[in-house]
Amino acid sequence: MADNTFDKILDTYVEICNETDQIDVGLYQKYNVKRGLRDVDGRGVLTGLTEISDVVGFRGEERIPIPGELYYQGYEVKKLVSGLRNSLYGFEETTYLLLFGQLPSNEELETFVGVLEELRQLPEAFNRDVIMKAPSKDMMNILQKCVQSLYAYDEMANDTSVKHVLLQSLQLIAQFPVIAAYGYQAYRHYHMEKSLIIHRPKKGLSTAENLLRLIRTDGKYTELEAKVLDVCLVIHAEHGGGNNSTFTTHVLTSSGTDTYSTISAALGSLKGPRHGGANLKVQQMFDDLKNNVKDWENEDELSEYLQAILDKKAFDNAGLIYGMGHAVYSESDPRAVILKSYAKKLSEEKGMEREFELHERVERIAKKLITANRNTQKAVCANVDFYSGFVYTMLRIPTEIFTPMFAIARISGWSAHRLEELVNKGKIIRPAYKYVGEHREYVPIEERN
Repeated sequence: MADNTFDKILDTYVEICNETDQIDVGLYQKYNVKRGLRDVDGRGVLTGLTEISDVVGFRGEERIPIPGELYYQGYEVKKLVSGLRNSLYGFEETTYLLLFGQLPSNEELETFVGVLEELRQLPEAFNRDVIMKAPSKDMMNILQKCVQSLYAYDEMANDTSVKHVLLQSLQLIAQFPVIAAYGYQAYRHYHMEKSLIIHRPKKGLSTAENLLRLIRTDGKYTELEAKVLDVCLVIHAEHGGGNNSTFTTHVLTSSGTDTYSTISAALGSLKGPRHGGANLKVQQMFDDLKNNVKDWENEDELSEYLQAILDKKAFDNAGLIYGMGHAVYSESDPRAVILKSYAKKLSEEKGMEREFELHERVERIAKKLITANRNTQKAVCANVDFYSGFVYTMLRIPTEIFTPMFAIARISGWSAHRLEELVNKGKIIRPAYKYVGEHREYVPIEERN
């Protein structure tokens, strides 16, 4: 079949889909459908209980907006990060907390770090046979492929006992940074025609330190760089059971499927630009802004550009100022507040204070414009994605692994939620969908038009 003929057939199929799959919007209100599992005021429909983390943006039945709060196993993340300020193993401590419900002692942390170091090694020839073979141009697809492939290396892959799932989870937590780094090196070699340089993980280094060492050609980094990346991993490690990828983890776990299928599905969710891919969109938006705004200090010029975005006349014409607004937080996103303070410190080390000031300026102007365009008094805040892409850029982390960075952290939260679902032996998650089409009589093919 000729290509142009096939394209015409495909276009016809698309027209049919657009026509037949379109549902009358009024029916959602008629049947009180919670689209996206949300109430009309945007609140998530309660579908489960968890002790792992709490995401707070309002107080009381009146839903009074407050500065956002995030808790891991009852500990407020702002205080947690502050308490970890002198440690490069903040992510390891946080992972221990999420999995086991308590902060480790020095001895427990040392043992836990040792366990992760032992599990970090990939199966023999895995890098050659899986990662380096037909590398995708998308790092999230590489992660998914590798996770699915690890199933074949696990003789008890389908064992969903808590003990074996915990072992699988610890292994994935340890190996995700290595897979992401090697996946990027393969991409860099095969698709960018660069030299292939592979560093082995080094014992005695934190997850953040090893990650910087693995993705950089010279393997070098500063203490501040490692600390900032460690904080990034801590604040991205978990965000409640209702975020899209974690809910996906609960859904698949409830079906009784294996760990590799579950985490692969969560990765597929995180890949989406409405979820984990948002920080890349923020960075792309700022790149476009720099190309279109001559004077970064001219607030009128910045306002004009940002208004054009809202009017769907600039950047990607989606009408969104990426990195602004959140489903739960209104006054502030605690993760963004934390990251902003570290972004400032890093910008001073990197001589990028001007770029940091631009982010601050855009954040301030965007809040006013979004509020005015929505004609609402509800506060709008910068979310964690607003500063994470900027921080990753200062850390010289390639844009190709922005979203995998999120996954490297969030695997801890996914694992904690998977174990919680298994321990509590919940029912299979099966929300209802109402059929609103018509019932029709079968017509033999020779009688169809």
